[in-house]
Amino acid sequence: MMNFNALTPELIVAFEAIVGPTQVLTAQRAEADAYADYGRDHTEDLHFAPDVVLRPANAEEISQIMRLCHEHRIPVTPRGAGTGLSGGALPIHNGVVLSTERLNKIIQIDERNLQATVEPGVVNEAFQNAVKEVGLFYPPDPASKGSCFLGGNLAHSSGGPKAVKYGTTRDYVLNLQVVLPTGDIIWTAANTLKNSTGYNLTQLMVGSEGTLGIITQVVFRLLPFPQQNILMLVPFRREEQAAEAVSAVFRAGIIPSGMEFMEREAIAWSSNYLNIPLTLPADIQAHLLIELDGQDLDQLYKEAEQVYGVLEHYDVGEILLADNATQKEELWKIRRNIGNSVRYNSVYKEEDTVVPRAELPALLKGVKEIGARYGFKSVCYGHAGDGNLHVNIIRGDLDDEMWNVGLRQPITEIFELCVRLGGTISGEHGIGLVQKGYIGIALPDTNLDLMRGIKKVFDPHGILNPGKIF
Repeated sequence: MMNFNALTPELIVAFEAIVGPTQVLTAQRAEADAYADYGRDHTEDLHFAPDVVLRPANAEEISQIMRLCHEHRIPVTPRGAGTGLSGGALPIHNGVVLSTERLNKIIQIDERNLQATVEPGVVNEAFQNAVKEVGLFYPPDPASKGSCFLGGNLAHSSGGPKAVKYGTTRDYVLNLQVVLPTGDIIWTAANTLKNSTGYNLTQLMVGSEGTLGIITQVVFRLLPFPQQNILMLVPFRREEQAAEAVSAVFRAGIIPSGMEFMEREAIAWSSNYLNIPLTLPADIQAHLLIELDGQDLDQLYKEAEQVYGVLEHYDVGEILLADNATQKEELWKIRRNIGNSVRYNSVYKEEDTVVPRAELPALLKGVKEIGARYGFKSVCYGHAGDGNLHVNIIRGDLDDEMWNVGLRQPITEIFELCVRLGGTISGEHGIGLVQKGYIGIALPDTNLDLMRGIKKVFDPHGILNPGKIF
């Protein structure tokens, strides 16, 4: 049982002294819609009103805030851009929402060491563009890269299409400055590519969903920017064959920089939503979007020929090879906006399933069978090269009872299928609030007890992002 105290007028005054009166927002003195936004994210239709929103400018201000909240037992919910899909930034116990929106500086791009130091409120795409200007590359690229903050990416170890070749957010983090729930400020490691000095606190923080500390600076490693790429859109007449072809491409020795699965309705909804014309023959049921990248275009064409050789063994339609930058941009735009198009078309629940990539056909088949048994439709798409399938359950004509309660059983069955196939219940969206009831499917009590023990060491009063994960 979590025992928290209510905010007092004296604490509001203390917060104003730390961050300035204009950076302390309450329902009584903020524009209603803007204030309400701090109580929601992109998760379904959930809203929890904070008692106060604080917008600090640096680690020192966050440290002072946390010391006060630790002392007075006030719950604190860290918040980035609010683009999360697991309810991780929702203030379910009210209290303080601590926004990182003002920590938005790229502090340094170190071209000599291929590193960069940034604050958590920097938008992912803005960071990618900044390092690209000096010939460097930060690969993690979630679908919301144009709006999501790097801090949120770290909280969930976000992936994206490039993860299939380059890895997820956690693979690029060297060192973190973190404010602990007690107000202490630490650095978790060193700015080195190798580090065998004690426990790996850096990787413990990445993916901890704001429950262990508040990240205030990040040191990322970078790569040289790949100058060339080839993009192809491959139509399949059977969904399961599209899923099967994914593993076959890798077995042929090709590692794409993108390998995205889109079933027919996913790509159709997105192209219509964006008003981008796309011909979909009646017999096509799914597509793979395959990207190859590198420095040598001739080598990429050789790899593309190998991919074509693999695809000859499947029932595919006419393959589209994007022949200019505009066409490539449009195809990626369609893929990245599937989530928005689903949101536009229907009320939905999105499940972030993941299995070893060779098990993707079995997962896709199982999801459709479960949907048929329980009477719901799903729109599926995702990072096929990682075995990461986003399952969007469409409300359609489901009644309130089925939507709010009855779906728990089929969702449980989908997650149990993932685990049987060697996977787990979230690949990149995190557990947060909406998946916490299912975490026991993936993790035994021993593991959960260890995690609770770690949480207790970092946050003895349980004030930081309470009620999330477990």
